[in-house]
Amino acid sequence: MNVFDEYKKKLVSPEEAVKIVKSGDWVDYSQVCSFPEALDRALAKRKGELEDVKLRNAISLKPVQVVEQDPEHESFTYNVWHCSGLDRSYIDKGWAFYSPMLFRNCGSYYTKGYAKVDVAMVTVAPMDRHGFFSYGLTNCCMQEMLDSASHIILEVNEHMPVIFGSEGDHIHISEVDYVVEGHSGICTAPGSKPSEIDEKIAANIFPFLYDGITLQIGIGGMPNALGCIIAESDLKDLGMHTELMSDGYLKLYQAGKMTNRKKPINRGKGVFSICSGSTELYDFLDRNTDILSAPMSYVNDPETIRQLDHFVSINGCISADLYGQVCSESSGTRQISGTGGQLDFVTGAYMAEHGQAFLAMPSVFVDKNGVRHSRILPKFTEGDIITTPRTQSPCIVTEYGLAQMSGATTWERAERLIEIAHPDFREDLIKAAQQQKIWRRSNKR
Repeated sequence: MNVFDEYKKKLVSPEEAVKIVKSGDWVDYSQVCSFPEALDRALAKRKGELEDVKLRNAISLKPVQVVEQDPEHESFTYNVWHCSGLDRSYIDKGWAFYSPMLFRNCGSYYTKGYAKVDVAMVTVAPMDRHGFFSYGLTNCCMQEMLDSASHIILEVNEHMPVIFGSEGDHIHISEVDYVVEGHSGICTAPGSKPSEIDEKIAANIFPFLYDGITLQIGIGGMPNALGCIIAESDLKDLGMHTELMSDGYLKLYQAGKMTNRKKPINRGKGVFSICSGSTELYDFLDRNTDILSAPMSYVNDPETIRQLDHFVSINGCISADLYGQVCSESSGTRQISGTGGQLDFVTGAYMAEHGQAFLAMPSVFVDKNGVRHSRILPKFTEGDIITTPRTQSPCIVTEYGLAQMSGATTWERAERLIEIAHPDFREDLIKAAQQQKIWRRSNKR
């Protein structure tokens, strides 16, 4: 049987494919743009028929029907490795749950048997003449997850770009149970427009950048602002090594800044593990030999990052306390995002010979009642999740400057963080530092 005959034999409707799911199963949608929209709709229709079906996903960018149609968990329980704004709303309502993880370890949760997979349902690019399907925008821990699955259903989508990978980037028709065809657009995530504060934070980081560095930047307004500054600068021969590729990198490629020529490893290749952004970004990536997808176990491994001598990691955070502890995933006990790869890159950047890591945030936020609060706190007391411990805190950045934490004493940390706090909160922070006995006597006011 040739591969095209095998494809036809395994091609079924979404409704037929999801009959393979049984009560009590774990179903995995992988992450981000691998979300199988047609299969999700078909599975949701089995509400009331199934019991105790648990699902995994991460960074949902479209409404998830097993959640939307079953918020009371009559049949389905939805779990996420990392949160988008949509996932956050689901968790806030009690419709979904968060699964703590480090991205570099995510694949090993499957291979070591901690994360069971009865049925995997993922979106892939159309089959090539050799019978292979590209995973496209999601390499991540896709291969480890599929290798652990008892059954595999592919949702083929003509809009999924073909992206070449170092490994874990494709699957053969002989390895799957069913194929369905979906025609919805691939999930997109338009970039956030930078605010004035984002631009100030980006401007504080920019002087630390130089020709030939390899960049890892997160998503959001500040990274986009920094991308704009770099695109208009004289910097050249930058490299990309990132867990998540977004439109911020597209600007750098279009401006000719991102050449990857100076990278000690993967020279000439921009490396990423997952991608979400605009249709323009996806078109840029399709069959682009300058780009390489790779598993999180490689991309986020500190040992890999260490080899990129001039590595710069820039990520956002939510808050920090005067000890240098950093929260990047919750507000109190409310889940906002996830650990993701922040600690992976903070660790790897420190190990790189000339590595630098920056964790950035506005100095204040305004709550729903219009009250302004400092993001720099005396100490965490409301259940905030510590993403980066004080022992590994790098450089913390606000619109008021940078505070270097590495090697600093408790009183130095307090001084430096208060200097970059909003001026309206500095006196109260000094008083708190005195009470906590981390304010040096010579600095008392």
